Amino acid sequence: MSWYEASSEPELAEHGRVPGLAVTGRGEPAGAAYGESVGALYAVLGALGAPMVPLEGRWWVEDERSPFDVPREEWRWHLFLRLPDDIMSIGRAREEARAGVPAAARVQHVTYDDGLCVQMLHSGPYSDEPASLARMTALMDAKGLVVNGLHHEIYLSDPAETDPEKMRTILRQPVR
Repeated sequence: MSWYEASSEPELAEHGRVPGLAVTGRGEPAGAAYGESVGALYAVLGALGAPMVPLEGRWWVEDERSPFDVPREEWRWHLFLRLPDDIMSIGRAREEARAGVPAAARVQHVTYDDGLCVQMLHSGPYSDEPASLARMTALMDAKGLVVNGLHHEIYLSDPAETDPEKMRTILRQPVR
């Protein structure tokens, strides 16, 4: 299964190690820190001459409550852009991008390994994700699986250009 594919029904999938660019931060997705981080990632990606790829986010809260009960300004995230396997260093590109985008200094070259996951393609606005996540949790419960990593989203649609009802997001939860 491709990294950028998922069924509209919850399913099990295995995803190995993938390299990419990442920025870690805190705050609401519509906030300044988030926007600056997205801009920094794409500036470094452009300086590398790498192909454009969908933005990804790994999300968590440092709270016992459901993330949907925690104020969005307290959400934490790793934003990520997947890189081709042959890119081994980003130092020069990061410095080049930093000249016009100071936040590029925070971009790191990382590798993530989701391993075994429950995933699905969520269609519609982000505010409707809890229903899709509940379906994923039902599959996890039925298979006796537990969470084994951060909640992962891949944004196949550009929220700035897409009707929220037509948005498509891969929801992925590493499990064991």
